[in-house]
Amino acid sequence: MELIPSIDLLGGKVVRLRQGRYDDVTVYDDDAARLAGSWSGQVPRLHVVDLDGARDGRDAQRDLVRELVDAFGSGVQVGGGIRSLDAVRRYCDLGVSRVVMGTAAIRDPELVREATEAYPDQIVIAVDARSGWVATDGWNNVSDQRAVEVVKALASLPIAAVLYTDIERDGMEVGPNVVETARLADEGGLPVIASGGVGTLEHLQTLARTRSQIVGAIVGRALHERRFSLEQAVAAARAPEAG
Repeated sequence: MELIPSIDLLGGKVVRLRQGRYDDVTVYDDDAARLAGSWSGQVPRLHVVDLDGARDGRDAQRDLVRELVDAFGSGVQVGGGIRSLDAVRRYCDLGVSRVVMGTAAIRDPELVREATEAYPDQIVIAVDARSGWVATDGWNNVSDQRAVEVVKALASLPIAAVLYTDIERDGMEVGPNVVETARLADEGGLPVIASGGVGTLEHLQTLARTRSQIVGAIVGRALHERRFSLEQAVAAARAPEAG
């Protein structure tokens, strides 16, 4: 299982939200590019979220993302407010390896189809859920669609992976929702990247031991707060039997 560190951007700073709430923000770093550069060469992929974009429905921090690509190198995947083919194209032109689409997957499946045709295996679908129901617009609105059904409807497209976040656990470090994540991986028909709740090395080991298509895990707050090192996290994701 691949370990993927996360940088969430809000107002140009590295932050984390608790359960997706914009009124509960912790700032970790003023220099996102420096942080990305410090992880370069240690992991193959970096997950970047434009929280301003996710809330406002536009790629708000494209210039900063360009700096992150320059600092980290190939392997940056970025999401947040990407709701048009032009936005996908702009990010791909910056050199990102993957573009994450969330709200668009719920509201405009045809856009997802067009994006995957133009950029096969470069589109990640973000499925964020509360109690199994998909949330949109920076997690501010809950839809009437179940996560598994959304993924099944898209499974025939050349999608790189599904990024599944349990909002109620995100930023809480109480452990990922392994059961729901594994169910989505087993029933949805696409590889799944787990996100939300990882606070210990044991959480990563539990995910890695799951016999399903869970191919990666996003880790944010626990890394920023130095609960463990990036090297330890990578080892736990690769060798679940190790302590």
